Amino acid sequence: MPPPKLRRRPALIAAAVAAICLGALLAGWAWKATTDTQEVLVARDTISRGSVIKASDLERVRLSADPALHPVPGSEFDEVVGKRASLDIAAGGMLTPESFTSTIVPGDGQSVVGVSLTPAQSPGLALNSGDHVRVVVTPGQGADIPAGAPLFNEATVVGVHTDETSGNTVVDLLVDHADAAVLAERVATGNIAIVLDSREN
Repeated sequence: MPPPKLRRRPALIAAAVAAICLGALLAGWAWKATTDTQEVLVARDTISRGSVIKASDLERVRLSADPALHPVPGSEFDEVVGKRASLDIAAGGMLTPESFTSTIVPGDGQSVVGVSLTPAQSPGLALNSGDHVRVVVTPGQGADIPAGAPLFNEATVVGVHTDETSGNTVVDLLVDHADAAVLAERVATGNIAIVLDSREN
């Protein structure tokens, strides 16, 4: 008996060719996607402006980053640790060269004065590094402010934390060196309050 004739099915052949082409396209896309990514630094947790960046604040991730953003490469991890955040960096946010600074605080001609505040002495809004505030004198009953003495000191917040013992908010204030002694004396009396001024730049 003659061998059976094989039927050619053009539809199946076309489908096979299409599947091969689709697989090649997907493989090319996957290769391009992986080769276009780069390792960059992102914030593991929210980093407040003015705070010192710690190793635990950062992580390296691979992203298809927009070159226009100029992300900080993961290889600069050690160089970034120890610098101060120049703006608020949200958790998961990618770092750029504008995100941090190596400026030393306090700088020449400046001093940092710590102030322990009760809820009655501080604004209801949380204070953040970089905020401009005034330390206003609130003399006790029967006490007078010395003649000619200023009613407040202007300062910039450079650090905020909670005293676990007292529960008070401790605020580090950056002031001119010449004003530090007067401010420290006022803080020691406890007769002060912090006023938060505009946060608009």
